Amino acid sequence: MDIENRYQHLPSPVMPKVPPQKLLLGQKALVTGASSGIGRAIAVALADAGADVVINYSSGEEKARILVAELAERGARAIAVRADVGDESQVEAMFRRTIDEFGTVDIVVNNAGLQQDAPFHEMTLAQWNRVMNVNLTGQFLCSRAAVREFRRRGVRPEVSCSAGKILCISSVHEVIPWAGHVNYAASKGGVMLMMKSIAQEVAPYRIRVNSICPGAIRTPINMEAWDTPKAYGELMKLIPYKRIGEADEIGRAAVWLASDYADYVHGISLFVDGGMTLYPGFETGG
Repeated sequence: MDIENRYQHLPSPVMPKVPPQKLLLGQKALVTGASSGIGRAIAVALADAGADVVINYSSGEEKARILVAELAERGARAIAVRADVGDESQVEAMFRRTIDEFGTVDIVVNNAGLQQDAPFHEMTLAQWNRVMNVNLTGQFLCSRAAVREFRRRGVRPEVSCSAGKILCISSVHEVIPWAGHVNYAASKGGVMLMMKSIAQEVAPYRIRVNSICPGAIRTPINMEAWDTPKAYGELMKLIPYKRIGEADEIGRAAVWLASDYADYVHGISLFVDGGMTLYPGFETGG
């Protein structure tokens, strides 16, 4: 039996049922695009680690409010704030609301993103602009607002040894070209150098900036890539580790990167992808 068939139906690992470490106790976090998928998993993980969380959404208000209630049951304080991250005035209003409610913000996770796919010769300017506006400009606007607050407040040693942390949710497609998704791949490539350039500039203020780059993650938005044995088998050709990732795994990576355990980690792209960036087409010699 070949490797793909041997492993493609194995379940993803279940983490031991142990109490989460409160690595982010007393910190305030804002997660954009947090009402579903990877953003939701990150918000839950940050809350379980002790943070109070702002749940940003642009649609799906009911999902956002359900998540706020769930986090309250888990012992975290949370609020839902609607804002289009590509709109400067809405981003500024969201940060004002966050500071009014929580006093400050310590962690900003730039997760909001979308795809509007088309063959390149058929891609409209509206499709290009919408993806760039949310995926790249949105991260710029939220990062800028975060840096302004971090610099204003400075380090609070009793809370964290950093003045603040920014996590940009990028993608393996910041380095892997993706035909048919030119606007998406270009936006994530932009996120990579924006993140590194911001990191270089704000390091003296003890502000840490990093990216998490997911590979194939089991979320509703990409269900067609994993919900049948045939689709899953095709997907496994791209993943040396021979399983799909789970949103919770991105959440755990976010907690570590936002914690003081990662204080010397700055300006990196952390790939959480089962080896997708290892050029699996060459695993048998090409």
